[in-house]
Amino acid sequence: MKTYKVGIIGATGMVGQRFATLLENHPWFEIKVLAASARSAGKTYAEAVGARWKMKTPIPQEARNLTVIDAADIETMGKLCDFVFCAVDMKKDEIKALEEAYAKAEIPVVSNNSANRWTPDVPMVIPEINDSHLEVIKAQRERLGTKRGFIA
Repeated sequence: MKTYKVGIIGATGMVGQRFATLLENHPWFEIKVLAASARSAGKTYAEAVGARWKMKTPIPQEARNLTVIDAADIETMGKLCDFVFCAVDMKKDEIKALEEAYAKAEIPVVSNNSANRWTPDVPMVIPEINDSHLEVIKAQRERLGTKRGFIA
């Protein structure tokens, strides 16, 4: 079975922390890179999160000692992972710009943010219910000029 290398953008926030716990020991996904604001960049994940860890379980071992990078470092993220989960806490226009920049860099984005909720060619998918909505990604790729990158 193929394992996908993933990144988490907004990894130090509560939703990013939840992503880290959900991905711990996952059979399909391996956390390769964690990104957050510039003030967390350069620290280990454990240092960056510190006393702000909100989950009931400890910081996942596979993430604990990863060095956090700046979420704006799209090039590094693209080199280290197959796609990213996005859970940033920013203004909606900033989130849209960041997610679109990742997609345009050919990095697929699975977003937990509401910033693109009303963007017509960005699907909001619950796989067991509406996986057919993924078909709109073709139109999104045409708009963005991408072959691999998209936002969902």
